This record gives sequence, structure tokens and C-alpha cells, in this order.
Amino acid sequence: MKPARFDYARAGSAEEAFSLLHEYGEEAVALAGGQSLLAMMNMRLADPAVVVDLSDCTELDFARVAGDRVEIGAMFRQAALERWHGTQTHLPLLSSMLPYIGHYQTRARGTIGGSMAHADPSAEIPLAAVTMGAEVVLRSVRGERRVAARDFFLGPLDTERDPDELIWSVSFPSYDNWAGMAFEEVAYRHGDFAIAAFAAVADADTVVLGVGGVAGRPTVFEWPRAALEDIDAELAGAARELEVLSDHHADDHYRRRLLRSVAPNVLARAVSAASRRGSES
Repeated sequence: MKPARFDYARAGSAEEAFSLLHEYGEEAVALAGGQSLLAMMNMRLADPAVVVDLSDCTELDFARVAGDRVEIGAMFRQAALERWHGTQTHLPLLSSMLPYIGHYQTRARGTIGGSMAHADPSAEIPLAAVTMGAEVVLRSVRGERRVAARDFFLGPLDTERDPDELIWSVSFPSYDNWAGMAFEEVAYRHGDFAIAAFAAVADADTVVLGVGGVAGRPTVFEWPRAALEDIDAELAGAARELEVLSDHHADDHYRRRLLRSVAPNVLARAVSAASRRGSES
């Protein structure tokens, strides 16, 4: 299939993009990497009147360490994030997740902002953001606001972003904020959409489990480390709490089973890494 007719505007700067989105509102959509948006337009699942191309908005193409935070611009490519030295040093959890995003050709065009804005429940970058406690920086002609990643995702393909806002960047806490972390994804083949994905971070007192692909948005559970002694009961409760997806990839019973069977190993690996780091310091 081919997309419905639309007008195309290539913004020469972020300011111009802000102006175009403010002018057209809900009729416009921002084009970052296009790996999800263009496919949805081809299938007529998205039907914007105006596509605002951000390719020339170089202000959004950056990655930098700022104190105890790592700021990644919305137009920073996923493949570039894999290669950037700061990812492995300061964001090792995200670094371990990036190779699971589609294939290299996908990551060569895909952007961090595009993945966050698309809000696919199975996507790795949103899962990393909620697990690590990242913030989403939004800008428009009205100014800037920051939204915790855990509040940003409302449901499948639905976020807190207003129609006239752009994701400017995603601000992650540096690795030093957590002592140990682990990740595991279940999919039919490498590069396929995740049936379920689990990310965990741990420090001396707390463990956090991020769950992707199971519910309509990435979800976080947090426990004191002592709760791991009865983690099966905790995960059974989590499985009951979630409104679990059932689709052509897997039904809700299978996804609940993955949560109860795979997540304990991911949590144990994160705690083990935290313990090793604590003994080394």
C-alpha cells in the first residue's frame, strides 16, 4: 500500500519545526528516523495532513555527559548511540539493549526521539528509559517542560506529548546511580518485536524491574532487595496487576508465564552485578 496524500515540510531548524507544529497542530506529524512512521503511513494506520521532516534540525543531534546525567538529542541515531563511547561507560544497560532494536539498517536511520515518540510497547529504548528513571525533555513555541519517562507513556502509541511539542532530548541518570543491571529479551528471531523484555537495575537497597512487550506500555516494579527472597510471589502479583497483551505474537497466558519465569533470572543477575561492584569498591 501507499500513504494517503500529504503535504511535506522540511524544517531547516528546530525553531521552524516548532512553528510548523504550532501552526498545523493535530494535523501534523514530525518525521525523525521514519522507521515506524513511514510503515504506518503506508498501511494507512497514520494519516497526517502534514509531515514535518526534522532531518536538517542539527540542534537535536547530540549526545553529551552533563554532571551525573547523560543527555541524548532526539535526532541522535541509534547506530551512532551504539558507537558513542559514553553509552558503554555511562549507560551500559542501554548499551546492552541497543543491538536488539531491529537490524543495523534500522538503527542506522532510527532515532532515540522517534522511538520514544512512537511508544511501541515492545520497544527497547522506552523500556530503558522507564527502568533507569530517565526524563523526556519536550519543547514547543510555548517553552520547555520535563516529564518523567515513567509518566510519559500512556498506552500503545500514546504519550504525554502535545501535538505541537517535539521531544528535544532524553536525559538518563548515569550508571553511577545504579550498582548492577541486566537485560533479557524473548523474540522469535533476533531483530523481531519483543514478545517480552525485562530490564533490571539494583543498588544496595533496591531492585527495579522494567517490563516491556507484556502490557500496553513499559511498566516498572520496585522492591527492597529483601523482597527477592519471595520474588515468585511478587512476580505473581505483578502478573495479576498488569493488563497483559494478547495478539498474534503471543497470548496473555504466555506473556504472564514469561514474566514469572524469565524475570527472576534478570533480577538475580542485576543483584549479583551490584554485589560484585560493591565488593570491588
